[in-house]
Order: sequence, then C-alpha cells, then structure tokens
Amino acid sequence: MVRTRFAPSPTGYLHVGGLRTALYAYLFAKQNNGQLVLRIEDTDQNRKVEGAIEKLIEALEWAELQPDEGPQAGGDYGPYIQSERLDLYTKYADELLEKGHAYPCFCSKERLDELNRIQKMQNKPPGYDGKCRSLSKEEARQKIEAGESYVIRQKIPADREIIVDDIIRGKVSFDTNLLDDQILIKSDGFPTYHLANIVDDHLMKISHVIRGEEWLPSTPKHILLYEFLGWEPPKFAHLPLLLNQDRSKLSKRQGDVAVEDYRENGYLKDALINFLALLGWNPGTDQEIFSREELIDQFSLDRVGKSGSVFDLEKLNWMNGIYIRELSIDQLYDQTKSRIKSEINWSEGDLKHILELVQDNLVTLSDINKEASIFFKEELDLEEDAAEMLEDEDTITVLKDFAKKLEDLEEFDRNVFVNTARQVQKDTGIKGKQLWMSIRAGITGQTHGPEIHKAAEILGKERCLNRIQEALQHA
Repeated sequence: MVRTRFAPSPTGYLHVGGLRTALYAYLFAKQNNGQLVLRIEDTDQNRKVEGAIEKLIEALEWAELQPDEGPQAGGDYGPYIQSERLDLYTKYADELLEKGHAYPCFCSKERLDELNRIQKMQNKPPGYDGKCRSLSKEEARQKIEAGESYVIRQKIPADREIIVDDIIRGKVSFDTNLLDDQILIKSDGFPTYHLANIVDDHLMKISHVIRGEEWLPSTPKHILLYEFLGWEPPKFAHLPLLLNQDRSKLSKRQGDVAVEDYRENGYLKDALINFLALLGWNPGTDQEIFSREELIDQFSLDRVGKSGSVFDLEKLNWMNGIYIRELSIDQLYDQTKSRIKSEINWSEGDLKHILELVQDNLVTLSDINKEASIFFKEELDLEEDAAEMLEDEDTITVLKDFAKKLEDLEEFDRNVFVNTARQVQKDTGIKGKQLWMSIRAGITGQTHGPEIHKAAEILGKERCLNRIQEALQHA
C-alpha cells in the first residue's frame, strides 16, 4: 500500500513550501488509494515553539489536507510526535553502536568550532574529521562513566558509491569519501532528523518519502542507515525549491510565506491549493484551474520538474479572483462578513446586494472594504478625479438639477433613478459620459465603480441626495 507522510517541525508557522509538500504527499496517496501520515518532528527542542503543533494541524485542516493518521487522527503506528518516541531511537542507536556502524563522539563545541574555522580558511567543505572514530570501546566506556558529554555519530564507510534513485531526479551518485559522520543522537539524548526520520519511516511503513530538495544531500547517509539496520528503504522524491522573483529561495524577507498570512489576507484555500499544485508539477496541458478531484486524478510525481519554481504572486491573485467569482453570493457573504468594516448598519440582504455589485472586482476577500467603500462610509469620500470633475460647470449643472428632481420623488429604485437621469439629460442637454460620470462623482465620490443605478438603489434616496448636496459644497 502507498503510504506517504508529511513531517513538519513545530518551529512556528506552516510555510507555503511545507503546504506544497503536504499537498503533493496527499495527492499521491489519494490517487493510489493510499494513506497520508502526519508526523510531528520535534526533536530539536531549542527551536520548538509553543502552540506550533496546533497551528500546523489547524492550517492543514483549513486547506482540507487532513491526514489519515496523526496526532489527532490516531492510527496503528503512533505515537506520531517524535518526542514521545525517544526509547525507539535509543534502541536503534544502540544497535548501530553494537554493529560498529556508529560511535560515541566526545569532541567539545569549542573544538568543533575551531575545526570549522580552519576548514573555512583552507576552503575545505565543513564536516567532522573523525577524531573519535579511533577510540576503542573501552576508552569510550571510561569517558562515559566519567560523565563526559557525548553524541553518537554515524560511521560512514570509505570508498563507497551510493546511488539515490529519485523519482523526480533519476539516479544521483554520491561518494562516501565526501560525506561526514553526522550526529544521530545529540548530547541531550534526542535524536537528529537523520536517525529519527528513518526509524519512523520504517516503523510507520512509509512507502514514499516526498520532501524538499534540501534533503537530497543527506539521503545517501539515510540509505546507509537503512542498510545497516537491515531495512528496505522507501522510494524518494525530492521536490524543487520555491523561489522569489529574483530566484532566491522563498523567504519572509521578500513577502509572506506563512499559510496563515495568505488565509488572513483573503486567499481562498482552493485557489492557494490550485496555485501550489502548479509550482513544480506540469499537467502537460494548458489547463490551469483544477478542482481537488481533478488534481487527485491527474497529479503525477513523474511530471514534477527539477528546477525551482517562482512564487508568482500576480498569478496567485489572478487565480484567487477566478475562485472568488465562482462563489455563490451566500458563500461570498459567509467568507467576507467578518472582514466588513462599515459605518452603516446594513442588513444581511443589503450586504448580499452589495457583494453582487463588487464580486467581479475582488482579487482577495480583503479587498471588500476598498471595493465597496461607497457603501461602508456614511459621508462622501471624494477621490481626486471626482473632485476635479466638481470644478466643471456641466457637472455642477447636472448635480443641481438631479438633486432638485430627487427631492420631489415619492418612490425610488434603480428604474426611477435611470428615468430621473434621462429627464436631467433632456432638461440640461448634457448627456453620455458627462452626465453619468457627474452623477457618479456626486453620489459615490468616485469616477469608477459598480453600476451606479444599482448602487444608488441600495444607498437609497436620502443618502444619495445628502451626498450630492455635500459634493456641491465642495464645488
């Protein structure tokens, strides 16, 4: 059975790159009638952020990428939080020590820092020099009994070629002479990622490891650990990086990278998922808008590219606008009602009419207050173009005549509004763009916006009249 996993560290927010990894693991599992496992990798206790696990789970739930197994869902291979599995890692570290594939290292931080400094000066790649490899078991035992601090390192064999057969990148060769003896168990007793992830992937029966390309250089060491423990490794797929426009690695320095930021800023989950799916995966067609079902049906790791993918915010905005326009008004109301900041106490029905007028102009849900500002401010808010129009004599003539006719109306709706404007045209001889732009400027304070006769009907006769009189005072 296909079993994939998403294994984030609880170090803060869920990065959009992490969400893409979770998405690809989810799509591949669902396409193959498999299962997605959520595992929390919290072995780096210094970087653990309080509440981050809950935020990670909440972000996945919002995106509707619920795992089949995990801290909340449960399952047969738990616990699914690594800090609750420490005895397992100790057990397999001891096995590696016993077999001679690992060794205790007593080198101090000061020595390692100095080693790193010298290596940099000599333009050598950083890495452990193997000083403690030559210690006998007796010497190591004496140091441990004397209370010396130590870590457990993997003993990388010399003169080996390790082939990583990657689904995305093909066969990638590594020379073990260029690999250093990485730490498996830290001095605090917690495992590093390198030991914990292979133990958990094996015990949780993970068939496919889908993760970022930054883990590719570590994969030959992981393959060796599988070999040392007598286990069959899973299949690997290392995803390309997400990049900024300048092709640097996507980072918070150049914009939002947290899933919760996009959620708060008014991006729909389906739009974000659709967008992220195409950051690396090429469907082989011109299709760009995919339902969740279509993604599950068509997704393929074989069509994920090797090169980094640029996070194009303009394309995400375009895609989000499409998804917003596909919402029903009831759905749009439910999505925007908590975002609306209005000085006018509109009814739910009126708000839905307002949404109908501005829906096509929304790029994100957060645009609602800008796009519908004429409905949410009691007094006229004159924009520069509208203020310039009020310096024109024809505009003043139109607004004065329109206001006089409004005062005499007993009934008011969009049809009455249009008929009144036509009567102004007949009486003043001013028509076309000049007529309608003048009326719009006087009622909304803007020269562009939703259809003016529909907007006026919502605003009502008294509010329209008050705004025109206010506009004339600025003239």
